[in-house]
Amino acid sequence: MTLPSSEIPNEGTIQQTKLGRLLGTIQSPCDVRRLAESDLTALAEEIRETLINCLSVTGGHLGPNLGVVELCIAMHRVFHTPSDKFVFDVSHQGYVHKMLTGRAATIDTIRTYKGLNGFLLRTESEHDSYGAGHAGTALSAALGMAAARDLAGGDNHVIAVAGDAAFTCGPTLEALNNIAETTRKFIVVLNDNEWSIDKNVGAIARYFNALQTHSTYAAVRTTAAAFVEKVLGKAARKIAHRVEEGAKNLLFPNVLFEKFGLRYFGPIDGHDIPLLIRTFEHLKSLNEPAVLHIITEKGRGYQPALDNPGKFHGLGAYKIDDGSTDTVTTPTCSDIFGRTVTNLAIDDQKIVAITAAMPGGTKLEIFKRELPDRYFDVGIAEEHAALFACGLASEGFRPFLAIYSTFMQRAYDMIIHDIALQNLPVRLCMDRGGLSGDDGPTHHGLFDIGYLRHIPNIIHMQPKDEAEFTAMLKWMAAYDAGPTAIRYPRGIIAGTPLDGKCAPIRLGEGELIQEGTDVALIGLGTFFGMAVRTKELLEEKGYSVSLVNPRFIKPLDTALLEKVARNCKVICTFEDHVLANGFGASCIEHLHQAGVHTRVERIGWPDQFIEHGKPDILQKIHGLTPEAALDKILQHLII
Repeated sequence: MTLPSSEIPNEGTIQQTKLGRLLGTIQSPCDVRRLAESDLTALAEEIRETLINCLSVTGGHLGPNLGVVELCIAMHRVFHTPSDKFVFDVSHQGYVHKMLTGRAATIDTIRTYKGLNGFLLRTESEHDSYGAGHAGTALSAALGMAAARDLAGGDNHVIAVAGDAAFTCGPTLEALNNIAETTRKFIVVLNDNEWSIDKNVGAIARYFNALQTHSTYAAVRTTAAAFVEKVLGKAARKIAHRVEEGAKNLLFPNVLFEKFGLRYFGPIDGHDIPLLIRTFEHLKSLNEPAVLHIITEKGRGYQPALDNPGKFHGLGAYKIDDGSTDTVTTPTCSDIFGRTVTNLAIDDQKIVAITAAMPGGTKLEIFKRELPDRYFDVGIAEEHAALFACGLASEGFRPFLAIYSTFMQRAYDMIIHDIALQNLPVRLCMDRGGLSGDDGPTHHGLFDIGYLRHIPNIIHMQPKDEAEFTAMLKWMAAYDAGPTAIRYPRGIIAGTPLDGKCAPIRLGEGELIQEGTDVALIGLGTFFGMAVRTKELLEEKGYSVSLVNPRFIKPLDTALLEKVARNCKVICTFEDHVLANGFGASCIEHLHQAGVHTRVERIGWPDQFIEHGKPDILQKIHGLTPEAALDKILQHLII
């Protein structure tokens, strides 16, 4: 469904980007190659200034992009996209690449409706060879491209760019295991800044830190790099390689990448453009897969981002002078979750908290600060996180596993075969359940009802307001009979007081808030407010309305559902989820099985990937409004 532009809510006016003297000449990567090398540092500064100015209005992933400016310039200087393929892990650091491939003039539209996407999209540009949005995908996808090239007899280059955090991710290590046996022409750029969204954790992070901080190795590496840059010729390169290899094996006998069969270069300064260019030119000549380890600063060139890398990984609008953002007084669902689970754990020594590189996003940083011994950040490793939670639950602990809905998909096999099949009381807490707005289809949490509701033993619920949210978390903490799941949105639900009244939570029981005889409105979670507004519109027209807060997605309150269905002429369900296999679908299934033939209309997202944009714009475009619900319902009431 597409609305006329005049009916689309205004997302705000963004000032036309004022590009610098050099950046304004960049219409394609060819223009990067036409510049004098001495101009490239100035180009980098213009890119940074543009990013800082534009993202102060739109928000976005500022810190990661400020850290890869020189890298992207050097890559486009040496390689030729779209023939050569750049695959960025996650691709949230792809803004600079977009600017160097003809999109600089529209960078001020990033993450706005009909503007540039905040991640790479194959449909947005021929230079975006692979779309992304989740971590750990770059090496596998790029290796597939290299294998395809080899099979087709091509000679183009494939470069995978992955942050050090991606190497805590299972698929990255699985790809490493296959590279040397699959192709001879492949480059991995390890962009090491010690951060994912939060500070990196685990043995891999410590290993990379040792590589870049060991003083003797750093001195040998610097000498070897200078030698390779200056000396040309095959024989000289072999000598340099032997010197470099001997030094590394002396200091680090188990260099990770070379054990996987990849030639290792680095660490080198990821902000030294001439050094990057010379290094990439050398890597192009190799007939073996290689890893280039670069050291970068997340947030380089903007002091507030350097001072607070976690905040500036991804944020909304901010003030350029000091990086401050508007103060939000109403606690978000994430805030409530972090505070509530921490309070519960203070009183219950068996409660533990687990996240996958998201302590800030899930607000488990509160738990980490107050109860560090029972807090676990496993890095970007959702599958491991789920299995780790299973082990804790099997030994009598009460794990709360907090992962965004869109990332919980990665642990799907573990949810079925390890959590549900063994009926372990793991508590799945799915932040960003529902539309995630500006981040677009890779981050919308619109599928978790569908991928959980058919799994035996799973209990799944969603609160209608903040008070009910805290009550549900308390109920989950006490429930040890099997796995539970709760979905809650980004931001706030209804803005109700946390100390507001909330009826007791009982397994599988919803709330009949108002009873009527014409229409029954069932508003799940975030969309309960939409059901309330639809009720008001119907009552203005003289109809009698039942209003239901279902609370439980599974098990359904089937007695309540059948009651309102038998008493009314039409049911309308509301959910911040795709309609296919969603909450409304489960209502239709049960009524059919029960032999109740009341008409059911559903308000939810269509069977397609939803674009990026403000939620109010997307809801109006796709017909998720009280007015649209009213029109659907009236078709059955007016005969």
